[in-house]
Amino acid sequence: MKTADQHRSRTSLRLALGSIILFWLIYAIVNSARAAVMDFPAQEELLWRRMAVTLVGIGLTFCLCLILRLVDRQPLGWRVVAAFLGAAPTAFLMSLFNYWLFNIYDAERIFAGAPDVGIVQPLTMAQTLAELTLSRYFFLVAWAMLFLALSYARQVRASERSAAHSARVAHDAEMRALRYQVNPHFLFNTLNSLSSLVMRGDHERAESMILNLANFYRMSLTSDPLADVTLEEEVRFQQLYLDIEAVRYPDRLRCRFDLGAGTADRPVPALILQPLVENAIKHGVSRARSQVTIGIAAVIANGVMRITVSDDSPSDPGPQEPREHPGGIGLANVRDRLIARYGRAAGFTARPRPHGGFMAQLEIPTDER
Repeated sequence: MKTADQHRSRTSLRLALGSIILFWLIYAIVNSARAAVMDFPAQEELLWRRMAVTLVGIGLTFCLCLILRLVDRQPLGWRVVAAFLGAAPTAFLMSLFNYWLFNIYDAERIFAGAPDVGIVQPLTMAQTLAELTLSRYFFLVAWAMLFLALSYARQVRASERSAAHSARVAHDAEMRALRYQVNPHFLFNTLNSLSSLVMRGDHERAESMILNLANFYRMSLTSDPLADVTLEEEVRFQQLYLDIEAVRYPDRLRCRFDLGAGTADRPVPALILQPLVENAIKHGVSRARSQVTIGIAAVIANGVMRITVSDDSPSDPGPQEPREHPGGIGLANVRDRLIARYGRAAGFTARPRPHGGFMAQLEIPTDER
C-alpha cells in the first residue's frame, strides 16, 4: 500500500510540475510576442529578465502546489478556498521580484535608446505592485483551478479503478463460494457405503470406490474455481461421480450421455452440472424401487448450447419430501453461477417431466448466430 501511495504521489508531482512549466512557458511566449509587436527597445535585455521572472514564477508556483497538496485529501470546496487564499501571497512575491528586476535593477538598460514620449502621470511603487499582484493573482488562480481539475479527474479515475477492482474481487469471491457449495451429504453417504462394503468384505468394490472418491475430490478441489472446462471434461467428471453412486445403487442407477455435434469442446463453468446430478440422485434414484436412468444431453441451436440433465424416476415420491423446486439451494446455485458468468445471455429452467421424473436445462451462449 505504501508503494502505491508513493507512486500516486510521484504521479501527482509530475502532473503539477508539467502544468506549471506549460503555464509559464505560455506566459513567456505571449509576453515576448507582445514586446516584439509593440517594438519595445532593448529586446535582448527584456528577454533574459523575462526568463528570470519565468524561472522564479515556476519556483513560487511549485511552492503553491506544495501548499495545495497539504489539503489534497480535503473536500474539493476546501481545496478551492485554499487555492484562492494561497495564490495571494504567491502573487505578491512574484510582483516584488518583477518590480525589482524591471524597475530598480539597472533600469536604464531597458529604456536605452527609447524615444522620450513622456509620462503624464507616473505610477507609484504601490500602484505598480498592486497592478502586478492582481494580474499575477488571476494567473495563479487559473493555474490552480486547472491543477485541481486535473487532480480531481485523476482521483475520480483512481476511484473508478478501485471500484472496478473491488467489483471483480467480489465477483470472484462469489464465483468461488458458489463453486465450492458441493453437497457434504454426498461425502457422508459415500463413507457410509464404503464402511458397509468393508464390513461385508467386498474389498474390490471398496477399493474401486476409494479410488473414484480420491479422483473426484482431487479434481474438484485442485481445479481453478474461476476457470472453465470443456463440456466433455465436465461430463467425464460427472460420470466419475455417478460411478461412485453406482456402488451405492448398483441395481437402480443407469446413465446415458448424448453430446451433440460441436458441443464436446464448448467451455462451461467447472462443476456446473454437479448440483443437478446430485439432485437426480437424491430425489430420484434414492427414492425409487425400480431402475432409474440419469441422462446428460447437449445440443447447439441458434447460437445457444442447451444442456439437459434429466431422470425418469417415478412421479410419485411417496411420503418423503417433494422434489427440489427451481428455488432450492442446489438449483439456485446453478442459476446464480450462470448469471454471474454469462449475465442475462444465459438461461436456466427446472421442472417435472410429464411422464415422471425431472429435468433441468441450461442455456449457454456460444456467440455463433
